[in-house]
Amino acid sequence: MSFDRRTVLRGMAVAGLAGVALPGVAAASGLEFRIRHQYRPFDLIAPGFEQYDAPARPGGASTGVRPVAPFCAVVTRAAGAVEAGLTGAGTSVLGRYAEGTATIEVTVGGVTTVVASAAAALTGEFGFAVVVNENAGTVLADTGTGWQPLLTNRDGVRALVDLRDPRVLRRLSYGYEGAVGRVRAGYFGQAGVRDPHVVQYADGRPVIRDGKLYLTLTNGGLGFFQQAHWGVWTLDLADPARLTQVAQLFFARDGVVLGDHAGQIVLDGDEFVLAMSSWGDFDFAGVHVRYVRTRANVLSGVHVLPTKPMPLPTTVSSWDPAMTKIGGRWHVAFVESPAQSPAFVFHPALASGRTLESLARVGADTTLDQTEGTIIQRIRGKWYVLTSDGDARVYRKYDLSMRPQGTLDAPYGTNIPHPMVFQYRNRYWMVTFDGTQYAEPVLGYGTHGDFIVMTA
Repeated sequence: MSFDRRTVLRGMAVAGLAGVALPGVAAASGLEFRIRHQYRPFDLIAPGFEQYDAPARPGGASTGVRPVAPFCAVVTRAAGAVEAGLTGAGTSVLGRYAEGTATIEVTVGGVTTVVASAAAALTGEFGFAVVVNENAGTVLADTGTGWQPLLTNRDGVRALVDLRDPRVLRRLSYGYEGAVGRVRAGYFGQAGVRDPHVVQYADGRPVIRDGKLYLTLTNGGLGFFQQAHWGVWTLDLADPARLTQVAQLFFARDGVVLGDHAGQIVLDGDEFVLAMSSWGDFDFAGVHVRYVRTRANVLSGVHVLPTKPMPLPTTVSSWDPAMTKIGGRWHVAFVESPAQSPAFVFHPALASGRTLESLARVGADTTLDQTEGTIIQRIRGKWYVLTSDGDARVYRKYDLSMRPQGTLDAPYGTNIPHPMVFQYRNRYWMVTFDGTQYAEPVLGYGTHGDFIVMTA
């Protein structure tokens, strides 16, 4: 997961510094990365993941169509009073607009509670959308200048209903009233993307099919870490402006369905190994790495997968797992974090073992306290652990004994961008992100970032 304690805890902007190297330390690979593309994926409903698309019915409708995870949206148009969201017998979570006021309303047992309201002057015909990310509901409008959030609320919704509970979600379907024109509903897309990690074979080769690179991204939600979820995407290497989501991934643990994210997928023989960080229910009480093996084709479609903790050799919090089998042994790089409150402290670490269940500690750089985004990659025939140092504003390199090996020569933007380097044919690429937020005054921190493609 990417964040910057300056932003989270102090609200301070992080300045972007291009191509910084530590004093006296060479950018040892000899590669010089430069930005080729930068753009912002933004979709309230992920293209290809629509579940309902039909003309609005007079008076409205409950569609009978249900999501399997609480990461979804209803998008329509209106010319007056309108409502949309999730609804069922005696239970609903709806966003509403009427007479200059937008509200989020929760009904449980037939009793309706307005959990949030905000003034909104919407005239004429306008776009209207209600998004659910985990237990957060957000009402948005488009009056011709793009989607803007009118209000959002998580705590009030969660106090009355837990949308993460499959028993609750099974009773709810997409519904609307007062819509005009077309009504669409389906799985939420993203406000921005971050934490790129190439899908790879166990030996480190990237999974590339028909010239398209498969990678995972954290799909930024309309709010903090719990509102994000994990997606699989393809990047067309012949046209790097084409980034396409191909799978939605959710995870079942502790009796609920969550959007855990910030991890990696490895194709190991006929199995996929997925490792991810437990940001889906983060409450400043710790983070850990989880994993699952599956033969399901997680590179396509919608999946809810059960997971278990990865037995990493650490006694503190961990995130950003990176897995590669080198010389017959699994190497797992990860972020180690002894504290998340009152300030985040985190540094890179490495473990190895014959299996993922028998990992032993190799080493860590405990001199750092703002370093994450661990990646294992081979550059010019040599294996490295790559990581991003948010204090020094550089991408650091380590050998497989966690000894420092200099830095990468690449632009370093805002937030703590991950150094996701890979090779395709005769060129080295890096995909990463920045800290650009969407509608932060309403939604708060967590809606970043832009997608950035570099080549060397």
